[in-house]
Amino acid sequence: MKMTRRGFLQAAGAATVVGLAGAPYLAFGASRKVVVVGGGTGGATAAKYIKLADPGIDVTLIESDEYYYTCYMSNEVLSGERSIDTIKFGYEGLSKHGVNVVHGRVTGVDVRAKKVVTEDGHYFAYDRCVIAPGIDFKWDALEGYDAKVAEDIPHAWKAGTQTITLRKQLETMKNGGIVVIAAPPNPYRCPPGPYERASQIAWYLRQHKPKSKIIILDPKSTFSKRDLFMQGWKRLYGYASDNAMIEWHGLGEEAGVVKVNAQARSVTTSFGDEIKADVLNVIPAQKAGNIASTTGLVNDKGWCPVNLKTFESTLHKDIHVIGDASIATGMPKSGYAANSEAKVCAAAVVALLNGKEVGVPSYINTCYSIVGKHYGISVAAVYRLAEDGSKIVKVSGGLTPMDATAEQLKREVLFAHSWYNNITSDIFS
Repeated sequence: MKMTRRGFLQAAGAATVVGLAGAPYLAFGASRKVVVVGGGTGGATAAKYIKLADPGIDVTLIESDEYYYTCYMSNEVLSGERSIDTIKFGYEGLSKHGVNVVHGRVTGVDVRAKKVVTEDGHYFAYDRCVIAPGIDFKWDALEGYDAKVAEDIPHAWKAGTQTITLRKQLETMKNGGIVVIAAPPNPYRCPPGPYERASQIAWYLRQHKPKSKIIILDPKSTFSKRDLFMQGWKRLYGYASDNAMIEWHGLGEEAGVVKVNAQARSVTTSFGDEIKADVLNVIPAQKAGNIASTTGLVNDKGWCPVNLKTFESTLHKDIHVIGDASIATGMPKSGYAANSEAKVCAAAVVALLNGKEVGVPSYINTCYSIVGKHYGISVAAVYRLAEDGSKIVKVSGGLTPMDATAEQLKREVLFAHSWYNNITSDIFS
């Protein structure tokens, strides 16, 4: 079903209202405590919206880092179109809303005593706990690649220091060098991310090192917004021509990079081909963040099964899991999805703590990708919960048309930057 942008925004606003139906609550009496673990997009949104919906709830957010760097828009740092400081956010805004922000590393959750434990030995009691652990990596999936090697051969799939490292490597690479991007298998954070990254790096190389090339090694036979990306690559970077700056090698399911040689700066595919790079970006297979595993919230695939109406774990009562770590069947693992899930979860937590019935939620997601100068593409959708609660079902949405005009593609970039400013304000202000 196609939808105009105006129509989508109207529907998205309605979805947000439905997701927070019944808020705010005015409750008095005994203090109710919510502890939120993880201050990324999902965790920070949940903490803020629980407090907004019911100021009487004692909300504590525990996050190990003083600042959060958004993964969305971090690829613009690689092209030089954005500085790292523009994707950096602190937690002063949440404190102003009355959220108790604690900087510390959570080492465990005592699900029986209902306490969150931090590295310094402090305990935080909760009536309900929201865990937004983000992602971790399956280091054993790639021979020769681990957390230590990643300091020099970055994945940069958690924005921050590795983003800076990858940018510096691109800056020092010779004109005519080869950049190899090893894309991850499904499922993973930000499905279009590796392909936007290739686009942004190509944008930089075309301006400063035009003899260079990018090779994408992909274990998947297709990817998000593939046709739109390839069309943009053809127009901007000569894709599929003799002078292509970007090459995509879809190696197919159960294939891909299986070995990393850090010293030689090369990768080996499952077919036995060794590809050497001047700059090597390896994005490993992923799973839920470590605290989800140690708390017993993951299944045998490494992700967290949840009740999609409340995002309460199906493995441990009174603990909710949101964001990339959750199995939100039907929705992608994206920043906007995490923001939407957090609002649904916040409304559910407030209702449950006040003895109210949980409303039927709606969800929204938009994903922008900037392919080059004045060239943006996007996908957007509104979702509802299936009647049997087993999945999240798309009810409407839209995709940048293949015949979009130059002006429309330019506007997509403006929309992308506006969306970024709005969502980060919504989360952290």
